[in-house]
Amino acid sequence: MKMADVSMKFETIREAQAEGKIYLSKETIEMIKNKQIPKGDVITASQMAGLLGAKKTPEVLPFCHPILIDQAFVEVQLQEDGIYVKSFVRCIGRTGVEMEALTAVSAALLNVYDMCKAFDKNMVISDIKLVSKKGGKSDYEEDLSGLKCAVITLSDSCYRKEAEDKSGKVAIDIIENEFKGEVVHYEILPDDKEKIVEKLKQLTDKVDIIFTTGGTGFGKRDNTPEATKEVIEKEMIGFEEAMRIIGIRFTPKSLLSRAVCGIAGDHTLIINLPGSSSGVRDNLKMIAPLLKHAIRMAKGEKKH
Repeated sequence: MKMADVSMKFETIREAQAEGKIYLSKETIEMIKNKQIPKGDVITASQMAGLLGAKKTPEVLPFCHPILIDQAFVEVQLQEDGIYVKSFVRCIGRTGVEMEALTAVSAALLNVYDMCKAFDKNMVISDIKLVSKKGGKSDYEEDLSGLKCAVITLSDSCYRKEAEDKSGKVAIDIIENEFKGEVVHYEILPDDKEKIVEKLKQLTDKVDIIFTTGGTGFGKRDNTPEATKEVIEKEMIGFEEAMRIIGIRFTPKSLLSRAVCGIAGDHTLIINLPGSSSGVRDNLKMIAPLLKHAIRMAKGEKKH
């Protein structure tokens, strides 16, 4: 058992709304309306209980991440047959607030039950559900199904078979098994700029995405960014920046990457990934969910 790893997710505005109801007898409703419940004001107390429930969610649900809630409110409405509760929770974070919203509703309804249990033996808590959520991966994330991909490892030592190509194999595994893309071309090339340019041009418009690994550092033979810039027509600067920003969460050495991302030909994306297996894994998992949308934009099929 373990909490989900959200370290590679973007920090976005996350919102969730939930609702629920507790059914009460007419006599109990009248007592609440006339503020005759000995423990106090049921409506106000239940609002407070709901807010506390939202804040305490990670303490009662073991797999929920502790988060900083930026806004939360709970509405408690007395109706003809019971009390209706609605909650709203918002934060800026890497995980959603659905459970906080649901816990807020649950806590508010349980508080009603607690305050009224001496007078109503037939109360029923029901209809607790998530009404809406916003800001998570479902808002933007897509897999790579239906896309043809190429993986090119750029390394003199791997080309001479003096070292094993681990990064390219990691890329293929993630593309095919996690994001359902199809790798139709895999190759190892030396760090030769002209050969890289030639291969990128050959694959342009024959595949949807070209992933390169390696050759993005400061060495004299690190030519991948320069070769990529010769082939692409538009640079995808946001992807490059995000890869470096996310990368420094794991190692400051990510700032040494000169990786380039861009669009070549009609719609082919070229993505420079690092030469390390961990770097490939971290960066690919972060940007892959946005690549299908980027291709549609390049084709003019969907506005951003």
